[in-house]
Amino acid sequence: MTGSTTAPTSSLQDILRQRDFIRFWFGRLGSSLGSAMLMVAIGWQMYDLTGSAWDLGLVGLYQFAPALLLTLVAGHVADVLHRGRIVGACLLLQAACALLLMASTEGHWVSRELLLVVSVLLGVARAFQQPASQALTPMLLPPALLPQGMAFSTAGMQVTTIAGPALGGLLYVAGASAVQAFCALCFGAAAVQMLRVHYVKAPRKAEPVSLKTVFAGVDFVWHRKVILGAVSLDLFAVLLGGATALLPIFARDILHTGPWGLGLLRASPAVGALAMSVALTRRPLRRHAGPKLLGAVALFGAAMVVFGLSHSFAVSMLALAVSGAADTVSVVIRQTLVQLETPDAMRGRVSAVTSIFIGASNQLGEFESGATAALLGPVGSVVLGGVGTMAVAGLWAWRFREMARRDQLVVKT
Repeated sequence: MTGSTTAPTSSLQDILRQRDFIRFWFGRLGSSLGSAMLMVAIGWQMYDLTGSAWDLGLVGLYQFAPALLLTLVAGHVADVLHRGRIVGACLLLQAACALLLMASTEGHWVSRELLLVVSVLLGVARAFQQPASQALTPMLLPPALLPQGMAFSTAGMQVTTIAGPALGGLLYVAGASAVQAFCALCFGAAAVQMLRVHYVKAPRKAEPVSLKTVFAGVDFVWHRKVILGAVSLDLFAVLLGGATALLPIFARDILHTGPWGLGLLRASPAVGALAMSVALTRRPLRRHAGPKLLGAVALFGAAMVVFGLSHSFAVSMLALAVSGAADTVSVVIRQTLVQLETPDAMRGRVSAVTSIFIGASNQLGEFESGATAALLGPVGSVVLGGVGTMAVAGLWAWRFREMARRDQLVVKT
């Protein structure tokens, strides 16, 4: 009894002693806070300017397109250059984007086209940031601490994901430029932390850049069906079930709230995710990884159906919170599997492949939501997507049986 309660605390204390990981953790917090707030501002400004669900979807598509084109190259870069410096440079670019939006808002020359151009620049920055960031995490922690470290990192980011939309919605009352200025400060502070991260880079044989080296991560993931099943399940679940791009419509036209309500809705998934992350930090996932992954995805889809049908602000927030908790289980299992089963020399390129899946599920999912909402309405889009997510969980249980039967989620020795 005593051992079961003290072991997680010991692991948490060990994590807090990892100085470079904590710098990295604070950098990710600043990045997550800035991103969450900036997307509230961009989404609300776009809907104010155009009133179009299609344009809200385009914001996601324009962020995803650079990731699709650049991420594999970015993965190779992450395996060659200092990963912390790559992330720092990407954060400085995002700070510049926030300052550009602030200047355009204050000067009254912000436009639909400018918001889409900024979306492309943000997509470029994140194309390089995500592979480097993901590949850096296991270099800053002993392997035995990796599952708890993943959950701890997720918990921290969810705090900022809660605070970001809520704070962004409140600051938007003072104007979009107030949000954008604060975002620039967040990105700048995060860049400083990332540039201070140090790690021991394992010697690696120099490889000339070629199609073979760039696509090595694709080949690695394709031949490991447990990883392929996990990341593709996450892709289709969020691609179909995500409703982030439509939240401005639900907030204003269905739930009849303002920017503050949009901020709370965007924060609700993070509330559930934070609660689950804290639970997983205390009790890391060790057994029944495959069934828990599939069950979490099915629960995510069911929660989105409830959200789509709800006309109650409280019920909508609760449904989004449940979706966030379920998504966290999926994320922790997927990230831990990928990092444990990938050699360091390949982590950048493998992380690039998983970043494409993540980007497709998030940014391309936003476009899918906007496009289907233009045809079926926002309620029809969300409900159909939730049902599709539950169907995907069932299909993947049959198609990727090795993943579905995966039991242990432990460090390989």
